[in-house]
Formats: sequence, structure tokens, C-alpha cells
Amino acid sequence: MKKEFTIGIAAIAALVILFVGINYLKGINLFKAESYYYVDYTEVNGLALSSPVYANGFKVGLVRDIQYNHNNPGHITVGIEMDENIKIPAGSKAELITEMLGTVKMNLIMNYGESKTVTPGDTIEGYANNGIMAKAEQELLPQIEKLMPKLDSILTSLNTVLSDPALGNTLKNAEKITASLSQTSNHLEKLMGNDIPKLTNNVTTITEDLKVISDNLKGIDYAGTFNKIDETLKNVYALTDKLNNKDNTIGLLFNDPELYNNLNATSANAASLLKDLQEHPKRYVHFSLFGKKDK
Repeated sequence: MKKEFTIGIAAIAALVILFVGINYLKGINLFKAESYYYVDYTEVNGLALSSPVYANGFKVGLVRDIQYNHNNPGHITVGIEMDENIKIPAGSKAELITEMLGTVKMNLIMNYGESKTVTPGDTIEGYANNGIMAKAEQELLPQIEKLMPKLDSILTSLNTVLSDPALGNTLKNAEKITASLSQTSNHLEKLMGNDIPKLTNNVTTITEDLKVISDNLKGIDYAGTFNKIDETLKNVYALTDKLNNKDNTIGLLFNDPELYNNLNATSANAASLLKDLQEHPKRYVHFSLFGKKDK
């Protein structure tokens, strides 16, 4: 009898531990007093039992019950358990937020400007905030539906293009162009490796030569050279003036027409004399080996 009693006590303890453990996993603390409230919704967006209830981002309760309100068609009543130390000001609302992964959480919007509080067992007004996912469903999906016929047309056109033999020829030409570019790249690599360094060395040599020439040019007395050129030009101008002036011998020689005519006449006479001498040399040369010949 004693053994059976012990087994019964152990079974009851096991059931109690199992019950407490299951509720603990659900987030329910059986040893902590809680208050029960009701929230009225027209849309719960897939809210599940044991979903957390938050106030200012802090967990303050759990969803314990979800029932369709047959007395008020179109409305759903959600029962929530709250920590009894949490006082809900009158006029507060319960917002349902649909998160990115589709989960729904309840967030209490506390009306801290009101001193009165909601009595446990009363009903709180609730509303659904569908968030980004609902906006995407309401705004983005209709646009996608409109785009579907266009996408079908685009895919049909793309299929036509891909099945066109010209595309294969184009790809072959592209392959040839790629091969040509590869060869050109190799030639450029060789050029950069061989000819360009030589050209660079030649340019360096030319630069050094120009530097030497520049250093030599720096040593030239440009001012003295130009002064000498200026003096030479002045002498040339002076000589030119003398040649054009009749007040000197050289000027008379170049500018007296009578002297020119005399020289010209003398030259003509000399030429005539030389011609006559060549034609009649005996008129001007008389000699004899045996004495003077009688006329």
C-alpha cells in the first residue's frame, strides 16, 4: 500500500512539473499574479496564442485566448494576461504589428496623459498595423500583376532572340574579337617590355644632351654678342652712306656717270686695240736679224 502511495505521489509530481514546464516554455509564470484584459479587433493578421504583449518594447504579458465575437459580427476578441503591477491608462490601445518574417506581435500604446486606469476584465480598443508586408501586398502586388503580361512578352522576345542563328554567329565573332584582343594584348606587352624601355632610354639620352646644350647656351654672352652685331651693322650703314655720298673718292667712283663713261670708252678702245693687234701684229712689232729694212 505504501509503495502504491509513493508511486501516486511521484506521478502527481511529474504531472505538476510537466504542466509548469509547458507553461514556462510558453512564457507563463504560474507563480506570479496576473490581470486579464480583453482587446477588440476587426483583423488579427494571424495572431497566435502565447504571442508576447509589449509595452514600450518591454514584454508585459501574453495572448491567452482568441475568439470570434458572435455577438458583434466582424469583430474578434483577444484575451491577454498582464502582470498585475502593470496599470493600463484609460484610452490606451493595443496595436498589432506584422513583422518582416510574417510574425505578429501586440504592442500596447499607453495613454500616459490619463490618470484613470483600465479595470482588469475590461475591453481595450485594438487595431492592426500591417506594416511593410501589408503595404507591399497592397501596393507592390498590383504593380507586379500589371507587369506579368509585359514580362511574358519580354520572355517570348528573349526566347526568339536566343533561338535566332544570328546570335550564334555574333557569339563566334565575339570569340574571334576576343582572340584578336588577346593577341593585341600580347603584342602590347612585348612592346611595353622591349621597345618602350629602349625608347625611354633614348629620350633620356636626348634630354641629357639638351641639358648639356642648355648649359652651354647659358655660358654665351648674349649681350656682348648682340652689341658686336649692332656695331657691325652700324659700320655697314656707315659704309653704305659713304658709297651713296659723292663727297668722297669711293662715292665719286660709284656715283660719277662721266667716270663710268670714260671707263667704258677706255675699255672699248682697249678691246679694239687688242683686236687690231691680233689681226695686224706687224704694224706694232718691227725687228730684223740683218738690219733695218728700207720702206
